[in-house]
Amino acid sequence: MSPQAGWLLQAEVVPRLRASIPRNVHCVGSEDAEELIQDSIAIAAKMLHSAEAAGKTVTAGNVAYYALQLIRSGRRSNGSSVVDVMAPGTQLNGSARLNSLDEPVAEETSGESFTFNDVLASDQEDPATIAGRKMDWESLLTRLTEREKAMVTYLLEGKTVSDVAWAFKVSRSAMQQCKERLVQLIQEFMGRDILIQVLRVPGWKNSLNASRERLACRYERRN
Repeated sequence: MSPQAGWLLQAEVVPRLRASIPRNVHCVGSEDAEELIQDSIAIAAKMLHSAEAAGKTVTAGNVAYYALQLIRSGRRSNGSSVVDVMAPGTQLNGSARLNSLDEPVAEETSGESFTFNDVLASDQEDPATIAGRKMDWESLLTRLTEREKAMVTYLLEGKTVSDVAWAFKVSRSAMQQCKERLVQLIQEFMGRDILIQVLRVPGWKNSLNASRERLACRYERRN
């Protein structure tokens, strides 16, 4: 871009954009007017550069007008997608809408206030906790004998110690001793409170469960 085009952009185009965008362009999502102004300036600079390279003469009014129209249509300096759900163009044409997980969800019947985070919360355990426990368990399995591994497999399938003893053709008391040793190994490797940790409900579920129970009670009273 030549110095003349740069001066035209700075002195003539930018003031027009700063005056028009806050009043005429709808912000999408977390955008603000200043961010849209910066995008429009970048678009206007590209226009001036392209026009100058093509040997065409343009006025500041025309550049500002078309830059404003492009911004209003959802085009930004970094792209103009209408299929990307995060793109302003996609949201402006109604194909997608972004909502904050902290945004309240209207609850007309009960009067309770929920957020999307509460409604969409998963009841599953934290994936990081599951992955860490799996790694610990796989490490523990490498220390077990074949009989102890079989004991674990049988118990996971819901079978009894007697079933394991029958499969290995040993006495039940022998398998019971094997089971006790297995319990001791697990406690030493994973901690004596491992069963408490597995059965403990995550703390973040407390308020969610309480809210669900309160709504269920209100529904039962009304019906």
